[in-house]
Amino acid sequence: MTLNLDNKGLSSIISDFDLLFIDIWGVIHNGIVLNSESVEVLNKLDEIKKEYILLTNAPRPNSKVISFLSNMGLDEKKCQKVYTSGQASLNYLKTDWKNLKFFHIGPPRDFDLFKLFEKNKVEKIDKANFFLCTGLFDNESENLEFYKKLLQPHLKIRMICTNPDLVVDRGEKREFCAGMIAKIFEDIGGQVDYFGKPYPLVYNLSTNTKNKKILCIGDNLNTDIKGANIQNYSSLFISSGIHKNENKGNLENLLNKYDVNVNFIQSKLKW
Repeated sequence: MTLNLDNKGLSSIISDFDLLFIDIWGVIHNGIVLNSESVEVLNKLDEIKKEYILLTNAPRPNSKVISFLSNMGLDEKKCQKVYTSGQASLNYLKTDWKNLKFFHIGPPRDFDLFKLFEKNKVEKIDKANFFLCTGLFDNESENLEFYKKLLQPHLKIRMICTNPDLVVDRGEKREFCAGMIAKIFEDIGGQVDYFGKPYPLVYNLSTNTKNKKILCIGDNLNTDIKGANIQNYSSLFISSGIHKNENKGNLENLLNKYDVNVNFIQSKLKW
């Protein structure tokens, strides 16, 4: 049974947990501004010295998301809690794939992710040893058929996906993410290695999880909540985020649609 915390708040259950994984986009901010009530939750967690990680499926190094949050107005101490799917994939690429040639699928703004081995970036797709997918090309940000046609002849090349999210809402505008391109590639027979939620590696890389009671907080059932389910962690679903237009009062149907279980729900993260 899912417990609604809109009236009781997160404070009513916080003593049950040692560590919180808190999603950023859709919980802490909406892509444009910080959510003040969520920031207040972080203030309270700091006050009681409760451990938390701001775990995000962002295809960039930790430092870039830290700068983004800092520019939004989040204080430095909280910013240092960030861990990204991009950082997890970067650490992997630096050790196991650093000498291989890759074709980048994504916008130029993601270039920082592979700056350390940019000499291995190729411009012709058939020259690549692997695909590095961080998102969509700026000039093909909506035409998914383009990517199917681009990738169809190259199914033997493996893809590294640095952000398993399918979509994200930037304010009121919905945008596709790298996970959508990875899904298209898998659907036509390609193989993908994912870094980020819901896959286990990113949790264990971000902090020590051993013997801790853990709560995952997020707005994405496919990543935040499914990741909690896979890890056997407790979950708090923020219903005003990515699924707000699907959640029409029948939570059970929504959870069945995504094949997940949720322990707690809030419309917005509140203390």
